[in-house]
Amino acid sequence: MPVTMIRASHIIAFQDGGHRHLKDGVVVYEGDTIRHVGQSYDGPVDEVIEARNKVVTPGFINTHAHLSESPLDKSFVEDRGPRQFYLSGLFEFLSARDGAITQAARHASIAYSMPELLRTGTTTIMEIGGYGDVVAEHAARCGIRAYIGQGYRSGRWFTANGRTVDYEWLEDDGAGAFDEAVRFIERVDGRENGRLKGFLTPMQVDTCSEALLRRSADAARDMKVPLALHVSQSVPEFIEMTRRNGCTPIEWLQKIDFLSERCILGHCIIPGESSWANYQADDIGILADTGANVAHAVWVFARRGIAMESFARYQKRGVNMTIATDTCPQSMIEAMRWTSVVSKIVDRQTQVATAADVFNAATLNGAKALGRDDLGRIAPGAKADLLIWHSDSLFMTPLRDPIRNLVFSATAEDLQTSIIDGRVVMQDGVVPGYDPVALGRAVQEGAEAMWAGMQARDWAGRDIEQLSPSSYPPFRG
Repeated sequence: MPVTMIRASHIIAFQDGGHRHLKDGVVVYEGDTIRHVGQSYDGPVDEVIEARNKVVTPGFINTHAHLSESPLDKSFVEDRGPRQFYLSGLFEFLSARDGAITQAARHASIAYSMPELLRTGTTTIMEIGGYGDVVAEHAARCGIRAYIGQGYRSGRWFTANGRTVDYEWLEDDGAGAFDEAVRFIERVDGRENGRLKGFLTPMQVDTCSEALLRRSADAARDMKVPLALHVSQSVPEFIEMTRRNGCTPIEWLQKIDFLSERCILGHCIIPGESSWANYQADDIGILADTGANVAHAVWVFARRGIAMESFARYQKRGVNMTIATDTCPQSMIEAMRWTSVVSKIVDRQTQVATAADVFNAATLNGAKALGRDDLGRIAPGAKADLLIWHSDSLFMTPLRDPIRNLVFSATAEDLQTSIIDGRVVMQDGVVPGYDPVALGRAVQEGAEAMWAGMQARDWAGRDIEQLSPSSYPPFRG
């Protein structure tokens, strides 16, 4: 296999159990695996990548995304949050949106997502949806490392009046979709030199029965795959679960033996002890004690005025906190930045949720959640999933501490190169085979069809301008 050496001014290398700042060093990888990290290397190499005045970091692990729909949130869900549902857009906006998204729009969104992810630092993505084969096809094509889960559930939520949340249950309790999710994993897992992996993902705690969740946990353990679930993501969900079970959603998951180190829970933003729930509980302690991981996607909530209380609090208690994008923009640069800033605001403290904390969450903690000690770090034996950043650009200068600059100042333009499995998959903003202009046109066409179709699916028959009025009225000619 070819041996490549990167010679860089700054390397965020792994040593003694954590990241370290290596100045004027080298990273050597053979094929898909890192072989050497240090000040120098005198062995034979086939290629040298000169990265002087550059920063080399591990790639980011994005633990919660919906690629077939997230790009379609733009120009629609921002600035809107129904007070009847405690600002959550799940029960009105998602219901109207999901029923109106065409298959063509979903395919376009998946294709569009690939360069968006690669240009903003994601090298490993966890995709939750229903178009796994399309995601796998694009992941193979563009080179991203992808964990793909086909969602399933016992029923669905809806609102018939804009005031209350109701549920419609499936006769088979989601068994058919669960079986298909298992077959998908068996079909895809391990392809593309192991870059494609599967996981099980019952969709939401309030749309899944105890039997389906227990079956999922048993299957994930037997298959040795991750297990994802949306939980504690809205006040209406929290109230519904306490009504059903007399305890918090997280307490209930503990009672039914669902929680484990295999679980990656999105979003756990409304535990019992939060001011949003105002319910005496120790949900954060349960997460820490069971080893369950949290996929924190700050922006999907912050844009509606909802904040986790707080990232630093979970971290201090010992919860393995990972970072995800969930919605648009699908940028881990933005996700790290907003995670840090929002936590500081909530805690009214500066020295919490530091740049190092959120960078760890985007790398080492994500790898831990996946049970991988070969991701999220630059160390011998780890996968050659690497990012090369400019250090002398407009937004990265002056540079003393690369991590602070990346978290608080960098833009997508500062990421020069993405390497996954030892292969350059993005260079100078270009992902081979993906035309941003054509992709944007396809997503625009899909969005316009979705906006036009919402009125027929909204409980009150509202059109897009009634659901989400434009910022300004039209100019009168």
